[in-house]
Amino acid sequence: MKLIRISVWHVPLTSHTAYYMADGKTCDTVETVVVALETDAGLTGWGEVCPIPHYLPAYARGVAPAVQEMAPMLLGADPVGPEALMAKLDKHLPGHVYAKSALDIALWDLTGQAANLPLHALLGGRRTETMPLYHSITCVAPDEMSRIAQTAYQSGMRQFQVKLGADADWQADAARLREVREAVGDGPLVYGDWNCGATSLDATRVGRAVADLDIMLEQPCATIEDCARVRAATGLPMKLDENAHDTASLLQGHAQGCMDAVALKLSKFGGLSATRRARDLCLHLGAKMCIEDTWGSDITTAALLHLGASTDPTRVLNVCDLSGYVAPRLAPDAPTREQGRISPPDGPGLGIQPDKDVLGLPDLVLD
Repeated sequence: MKLIRISVWHVPLTSHTAYYMADGKTCDTVETVVVALETDAGLTGWGEVCPIPHYLPAYARGVAPAVQEMAPMLLGADPVGPEALMAKLDKHLPGHVYAKSALDIALWDLTGQAANLPLHALLGGRRTETMPLYHSITCVAPDEMSRIAQTAYQSGMRQFQVKLGADADWQADAARLREVREAVGDGPLVYGDWNCGATSLDATRVGRAVADLDIMLEQPCATIEDCARVRAATGLPMKLDENAHDTASLLQGHAQGCMDAVALKLSKFGGLSATRRARDLCLHLGAKMCIEDTWGSDITTAALLHLGASTDPTRVLNVCDLSGYVAPRLAPDAPTREQGRISPPDGPGLGIQPDKDVLGLPDLVLD
């Protein structure tokens, strides 16, 4: 089986509600990039990557030129066994892991289809039927965030990510955490996420103001060292996100004592191949994992669900149904949340079929 054609689409995804984050970051309408790899055997593998502006060193319009650069290494190649081909791409074009993430997902999709097996069977075997989700709450007024949390709780959600820092008011951030905690009661997981937008001083003040509550903090500062400083000053558990992107950063977070939990996002590591290796390292290091991606719709959601389902469930903090936050849905047969949990698709490969009527004509075709 050989790759004969590469197609690329740019699709605007609009969030059901605008997500306001620290340091002026906003997630409202964001462009996702869909990649299709076609073979001479009649199989098509699908991949997706959706960089959020100002979030990581990645941008949606950088994907197509990177794919064009890698196309000579892809066309005519055997897609089965993604890691071998991805190693060749890494030598041909170092870096640009976000662009490679979509290609790697598509290669895994083809490998699963060729084997007639769902991806979770190839990533370690299915370890669980369903996985817990978290609900991300945009950074608005504390009472409105409390209302959103209550609504999500009534739908079965038991994990809540509280966005912080949009108004640079540490006391308002403390109120956000306190009111959401009170809204959902004891037991559910509540954690405050600054997306690197806080100083260690402000994050410490917030943490100490809610230290009497069951709260976790997420990536308050731009460096692992500052996150570790907040962890030590507040005594609250810490989740790393933006700073966790390769083996070295995972080892550093663990050594600094601020990686109680970590977000393993496909586009940060470069797809399923690299994220699976990160998953296995985190199993050794003892960190709980949020297996997800930066943003996106049904394709990347399906990929992360397969990886999550093949991971020891005692070590999976949560996964994310990114497609549940945006419109349009790219695949009508993709899974949806139910009572705060979700299952991976059942079919071969990713187990979903993107709707070409929704995608429209590709913006780039290489053959």
